[in-house]
Order: sequence, then C-alpha cells, then structure tokens
Amino acid sequence: MTPSHPPPPAPAQTHPLGGVAAGLALVLVAVLLGAATQRITNPQATLASATPDVSWNGNTTTVTVTTDRMRFHPDTITVAAGNRLIIELANTDRRRHDLVLATGPKSPSLASGHTARLDAGVIGGTVEGWCSLPGHRQAGMRLTITATGTTAPAAAAGHDHTTAPGSTTSALDAMTQPGDGFVARDATAPTRPAGRLHRLDLRVHEVQREVAPGVRQKLWTFNGTTPGPVLRGRVGDTFEITLINDGTVDHGADFHAGALAPDEPMRPIDPGQRLTYRITATKAGIWMYHCSTMPMLHHIGNGMYGAVIIDPPDLPAVDREYVLIQSELYLGGDGEPGDLAKMQAEQPDAVVFNGYVAQYAHRPLTARPGQRVRIWVLNAGPNRTSAFHVVGAHFDTVYREGQWQLRRSDPGAAQLLDLTPAAGGFVETVLTEPGQYPFLSHLMVDAERGARGAIQVR
Repeated sequence: MTPSHPPPPAPAQTHPLGGVAAGLALVLVAVLLGAATQRITNPQATLASATPDVSWNGNTTTVTVTTDRMRFHPDTITVAAGNRLIIELANTDRRRHDLVLATGPKSPSLASGHTARLDAGVIGGTVEGWCSLPGHRQAGMRLTITATGTTAPAAAAGHDHTTAPGSTTSALDAMTQPGDGFVARDATAPTRPAGRLHRLDLRVHEVQREVAPGVRQKLWTFNGTTPGPVLRGRVGDTFEITLINDGTVDHGADFHAGALAPDEPMRPIDPGQRLTYRITATKAGIWMYHCSTMPMLHHIGNGMYGAVIIDPPDLPAVDREYVLIQSELYLGGDGEPGDLAKMQAEQPDAVVFNGYVAQYAHRPLTARPGQRVRIWVLNAGPNRTSAFHVVGAHFDTVYREGQWQLRRSDPGAAQLLDLTPAAGGFVETVLTEPGQYPFLSHLMVDAERGARGAIQVR
C-alpha cells in the first residue's frame, strides 16, 4: 500500500469541459476494470477474509476507484461472494484523500495525482468504506462494497469520530463567570497602516483554546487565534498574503476582499507547504476571509475565519472604534476538532463574539459619555444570522454590505444591523449617559448561547 510518486500532474486545462471529460473517462475505466475478474492459479492458503465464514474461491476482482470533488467514483462496488477484491485508488482531486474499510484495510493518505493499491480481502457481505481525513466522511466521501450470492451481514461501519448532534464533551454554561485572570480579546479596530502594499504571513496552527469558562476545544486557526488577525486598508491597496500550512491536514484561504479567479490562489495546500498571492481591494466594506478547504462548513465552523476592513472613501473619524465577529461553536470530542454532524444539523453549542462565550459581558468595551462609537460587525457564521443591537442606543449611522443605509444627518435611526453569514458592516452611536449598555444578537436564543456583551460608559 505504498503510494507511488508519479511526475507532478500537468496544469489543468482551461476548456470548461476538460475536467468533466477526464472525470467521465476515469469513471468508465473504473467500471470496466470492476467488471473484469482474473483466475488465480496459485491461491494463498491464508488470505484474509472480510467476512470470516466466507472462503476465498480463487478469483480476484480489481477495481480502479478515483477520488474527485469529495466523492469516490464509483462509490458502489459489487463483486461475487468469495472473490478477493483489490482496489486501485487514484487521487484525481486537488486535495489529499485516503480510503478506510470497516474491516480494517486502509490506504495511505494520497496527494493529488498519487495512487495506492488496497487489498480489501475476501468479500462475503457488505463492507463500508470512507475517507478518514477530518470531515470528509461526513461530507459524503463514502463507499460501499457488496457481494452477490450471499446474505452475509454487513461489516461494522466504524466510528465517525464525532459526537451525536446536541451532545458535548464539556458542559458549556453560557452564564458561567470566567476567572479573575481572564483577559478578553482586544476588540479595538486596528488603525489603517501607512503605504499601499500590506504583507501578511498567515500560519495555520492547530491549537487547544478555552472557548468558554472551563471549556477547551481543538481549533484550526490562522496565526493561532479565532478569529484570525483583522486587516485594514483602503480602496486600491494591495495585500500580499502568504499562507503557511503548519497543520496536519490541507488548508486554503479565501479572501472576499479580492476579486480574482480562485482556482490557483485560493487552492488548498498540504501540510508543510506555503502559497503567496496578491489581492487588490477595489471595493469598500468589511470582508470575510476563511479557509477554502472542503468541507468549508467544517473549517469555518472550527475557527478558520477573519476580517479585512476596507475603509469607505472619506470615512469620518470617531472617538472609539471596535470590531466584533460573530460565529458559532460546535464542540467536538476531547482533543478533536469541532463536530461536523452538529454543524450540518445547525445545532451550535454556543454563539459568540470574537471567539469566546459572552467575554464582553464580563470584560466590557469602554467609552466616555458623549463619545461617538463605531462598531464594525462581521457575521462569520457559518450558519446563523446575526441581528446586532445595543440596548439603550440608536444607530444614527448604518453601513451595510458596501452601502450607506443611514448617515448622521438623516432624521431617522436604526435599532439593529442584520447580517446573514459572511455579511458585514458598521454602526455608529453616541452614548450620552454613564452606565452599562448591553449588546447582543437579537435572535434571543443566540444571545442566551453567548452572543452578548456590554459597553461600559463612564
């Protein structure tokens, strides 16, 4: 099962049907090979069997299985009961994949363009297979082997390495107070740097982080934090991003602030690799960036997101300026990433601002009476809508998804900033009286899950 190492694959063709034709050809080869069996004239005396009560009949079936777009092709293999099955696994995807069978055999993790030979043993019933890379099985990378001429029971399907939707490995109580030494993430918006070219190394780190008092989660992060660093610039600025994958699985980076073909610059890269590309900001707004690796639901839901602020032209100065990024937590097992099954079921354990449950309820943002406060808000999701509201305040300025919806001189005011996943904007208000002004997502179930904080005015 040692992977071969062919020359690097040729660059992808630009013809829109090229990839489809190649994929169809590979599937056709798999079907033709799957139909062929060969007679073994010198059978091994002790050949492993997928079903113990079925003996090898001396025949071997060889099938080519390709991986592409988070699927096995074909994803169902049928052989005669008693045949030995050999799977020639070919990874035609741009991401790593493997194949694990419930009966034990497992291929190596294959890079794009690599192949491996997997001996599935003697088939006497139904055997389930899947890709074991994080989230791939839950995203649909499954394969089924069936045997004709037998009613043998199916082999055990194995463990998904996820907890059941709605369950957690640590009790999360959104009302729990953190310890005296707790330090909230600094929500102060970064100042716009000088110059028009901004360089940033984004390193993928897999870290254990506290996400609520007494609750830790294994997160996939950019530069060790969730959210990742907040970038800032103006229209016309260029960002040179170098993604460095120090993780254990493939990751990529999709920067919404840039408008360019994503095929190459946003492609996932393997552990140990790096990728540099440039984007030029042509439009203003607060833009999301996130991991581009499928299933993106899993990678975003496990912490791989951040924000890029591109100031609207002639943006007025304010006294205080903050950035809040709303997201959800889906706790996985001990030492495991977030639970994809919970993400797919839309059952978050918590909804948070800047990566931690209710942190600004315990360590409020601050302002002085009469100061103008601007709050940038990005909803990283991946699933929940945000309805940002400050109790006791009117928003006299609202900027949402690149459009001014209210200006200071307008006679009206707004009570919330509503944002679907990946949307963003900012609001401004003047808090005239001393006191504590709570803020929250006005989807009350999410506020109770931790999407809340406060501004202390004194």
